[in-house]
Order: sequence, then structure tokens, then C-alpha cells
Amino acid sequence: MPRSVASQTAPLVLVCGEDEFAVKQRAKQLYLQWTEELGGMDHEIIDASVSHSGEALKALAKLREALQTLPFFGTAKVVWLQNCNFLGDERAASTQAVTESVASLAQELKGFTWQNVRLLISAGKVDKRKVFYKTLDKLGTVEAFAGWSVDDRDWADQAEAWARKAIRARQKDISDEALAELLTRVGPHARQLDGEIEKLTLYVGDRTQIEADDVEAVCIRNKAARAFALGDALGDRDLPRLLRCLDESLWEVKLDPQKSEIGLLYGLIGKVRAMILLKEMLREGWIKPDMDYNRFKAQLERVPADKLPEDRRFNPLALNPYVLFKALPQVKRYSEAELIRAMDLLFQCNYRLVSSSLDESLVLQQALVQIVEARA
Repeated sequence: MPRSVASQTAPLVLVCGEDEFAVKQRAKQLYLQWTEELGGMDHEIIDASVSHSGEALKALAKLREALQTLPFFGTAKVVWLQNCNFLGDERAASTQAVTESVASLAQELKGFTWQNVRLLISAGKVDKRKVFYKTLDKLGTVEAFAGWSVDDRDWADQAEAWARKAIRARQKDISDEALAELLTRVGPHARQLDGEIEKLTLYVGDRTQIEADDVEAVCIRNKAARAFALGDALGDRDLPRLLRCLDESLWEVKLDPQKSEIGLLYGLIGKVRAMILLKEMLREGWIKPDMDYNRFKAQLERVPADKLPEDRRFNPLALNPYVLFKALPQVKRYSEAELIRAMDLLFQCNYRLVSSSLDESLVLQQALVQIVEARA
């Protein structure tokens, strides 16, 4: 969500943030709005996506020239510095020449006459400590789009509201089950979510309702979703799917040096821990099985905080509510004793992975088979 909303008359606007998709959408919307209001043919778009300081200096020079060039017929003009990537901590932004040029531009903007010119700047991450950002924030308007993150407790709420709005804009509707599956597959990624919604809209054709089977048929799982898929298969106690997901995850480990078998194991430990915590909350009567996400989240907010451990590793309220919600129907597939045994098997697996020369894939596979097939 934007930090603030630009007024229709503001001649200087910075649209920035880590949510690249939202930034581009908003900047394009504002540019079209301005050009339609002002008319004329003198508007300029300057590409400010650079790879080194030399290109950054050229972009700044073009911006200065565009600001000083009067409209051909004396009407107003819009200048858009587009996709600027040297206002944060990027390499191009750290050079002395670029730093000085940007600071100099900030001073020029302070004395600039905005009578016939509007300036729009769209950028990714912007360093708010620098004089350029402070100048734009004081002279004009800043709209900041922070984006969604799995670390945000309300990312699922924001993504759900955004997805419903995007689907309704296409004259479609979506079931709760289908929307939950869509968010699970895509995660907190607005650009990909918009792409998958477009695919779904085309796939259902004349039908107005999007169902879970439609999502299953055409929507892909991104990397983050594939990581969750392994834990979901374990929670569903689906051994064929679990082994298939394990093979896919192990293949990704071979291709990505930042991933490891230990990382997969820790993800599974987190999944089992969440299920244990959920089962305990159900036993205490703090929550009740509810397939509506909003009602489930409301139950979590009523859980007495003083009854829970301070250690975040063992505090269910420290987990993302959507993660708990997805695990809720899976809890009934395991008894409490089976979940405790599953945690013990995973700890044994951890020991074998770090202290033996056994094949990692075989060690993980054996532990998962024992967990799924166990009957306490």
C-alpha cells in the first residue's frame, strides 16, 4: 500500500518501493492521467535503469535537459524519469560523481519553477537518508509501495484483497478454496499473482466463477511455493506426493548453491512444530476448526498471550497466521503422539545428515516414510 497518495495538482511525485509491480502500475497510471490532463505532444520518458555510473550521469543530464526545454507550443509537459535504480544503495548510486550529481539536482529542484512542467520519478529502493529523497518529500509527494513479505503477518490479507479486486475487474469471481490455493502457489508476489489471474481468466472463458480445479489446472508453483509444497505433502500425509516433492526439492538443491538438505529438513521441522502447537491450541479450546481464514485469524487474536511461551520458536502467535491456517485441516491426520515421534525422527535425521557420510536424499526419504506410515 502507498505511504501517501499524490494530489492531482502535485507537480513533483516520486513513486518508489520494493514492490516493483505496484510501482510500475502506479507510475504508468499517474503518467497517463497527467498527459491526458495537459494534452500536447511534448511529454518525455527518460529510461533511468542503468548498469553503471556513466549511464546514471547520462540519465541525469537528459533529465536536466528535459526540465529546461520548454513545450513546443507553450503548453505544459510531463517528464517521467522511469525505473530509476540509482537512488538507493546500488553500485551506481555509491560513486562520488553520481552522488554529487543527484545532490546538485535536488538543489536545482528547490528553485525550479513548476508552472509548465510536471516531474514523475519511479524507482525501486530509495535511500530516505539522502538529501534527494528529503527534497522530493518536502517539495512534492512520495508514494511508497513496500510490497508483501512472508514475514508480514497480514501479507495474506493484503494479497487476498488485491487478488479479489483484480479478479472482479475482469468480471470474474473466485471461490474461497480457489483463492487460498492460488495464494499458496504464488505467495507474496504481486506481479506473478496478476499473471496467474490473467491465465485463470482466459482459462475459464465464459464462466464467471473460478474454482480450485481451475487453479490446479493452469497455475504454476513458484520457488517459495514449491518449498511449502514439501511441508504440505507431509501435513496431508500423502506419501506419493511427499516423495515426489522431495525429489523436486533435492533437484533444486543441486542447482542452487544457496539451498541445502539441512535447509529442507529445518523447513519440515518448522511444519511439524506448527502442527504440534496447533493441536495444543485446539486441545485447550483456544481455537476451533474453521475453514474461513478471517474467522480463524480472529480466533488467534483472542488467544491469551500470557498462556504462551516467550520463546518465539515455541509461540504459535509468532508464526504467520496463514501458515497456521493452512496447517489446520492437516492436524487431524496425526495424533499428538505421532507428531511428537515425527519431531524425534527429524532430529535423528538432522544428526545423521551432519555426522555421517550417508546419502542425504536417502536419509531424508527414510525419515519421511517413517513419519507418514507411523501409527501410534
